[in-house]
Amino acid sequence: MRQRLTAAHPAATVTGAMARTIPAKLIEDTARELMARAAIDIPPDYRDGVRRARDTERNKLARFVLTEMLANWELATAERRPMCADTGLPRYYVRVGNEAQVEGGFVAMERALRRATADATASIPLRPNRVHPLTRVDHNNNVGIHAPEVTYAFEPEGDWVDVTTVHKGGLFGSDYRMLFPADGVAGIKRFFVDTLVEFGRRGLACQPAIVGVGIGGAKDTCVRLGKEAACLRTVGSRNPDPEIAKLEDELTALGNYIGIGAMGFAGSSLVVATHIEVAYSHTGGMPIAMHSFCLSSRRATARIHPDGRVEHRGDPQWFTDYYRRTGVE
Repeated sequence: MRQRLTAAHPAATVTGAMARTIPAKLIEDTARELMARAAIDIPPDYRDGVRRARDTERNKLARFVLTEMLANWELATAERRPMCADTGLPRYYVRVGNEAQVEGGFVAMERALRRATADATASIPLRPNRVHPLTRVDHNNNVGIHAPEVTYAFEPEGDWVDVTTVHKGGLFGSDYRMLFPADGVAGIKRFFVDTLVEFGRRGLACQPAIVGVGIGGAKDTCVRLGKEAACLRTVGSRNPDPEIAKLEDELTALGNYIGIGAMGFAGSSLVVATHIEVAYSHTGGMPIAMHSFCLSSRRATARIHPDGRVEHRGDPQWFTDYYRRTGVE
């Protein structure tokens, strides 16, 4: 996808020892813009995936639903309004170059991200979905305890900060199971199909979906990887491990053979893509988690440079070689 560059932000420091410092105000302004883009503009890779699903869908009703989804997205972009009334739970994924410096440090950056979330909730607008789980207290701005979530990763050498916002529904669409080594690939496939059928039967996900699968690690690791695989990889990407990439294709084919189509109607358009990420796990187990990134596949990414440039792109580039590293060094 062609990248879009913007002019240097007026708050950027350009002289002396502070020339490499990224202003907190620039992060706030960029995050606010990303919130709008994520809520309104469905990423091109997912649009293309849904178009392909529509073109191969033989069930007339499911095909009609897919056609209307595509039309709704075009209308949302044209009118600059959120494409879904439920704008989910806004969150951030932040990848930081090892040489990056942020004005005020990372506490200032987190404050900037929270301010951007509150401002965007009012200005876009986003639905204020965040409430206290027990008292149901609502600050009416999607900000609260551990809200919005910020997940970090780091990269050698760079002096930039990548900010990705994802608006993900926080109700359903995920599941976890502890498998064992003897279950093997057959057990993974069985869990995948069982979970998709349950999602479809009970209306726990809005199809068609990008399905992320996390395998291995501790329980929290595989759940995190499943969400990241669903939300941060683009449709058409493949895991660099040939065996994992092969399993991704097999699971997508299985998902679309179940007989469930768009929004639970009969059809063959349940899964737009399957993305698998793995982590080394305990010798005695094979934990697996599955996450469905529904038809509101809302994400937006920008790289913020210390000279004030902001580079928007469609691919979050979250799963780098460094992020998937296997050795000590």
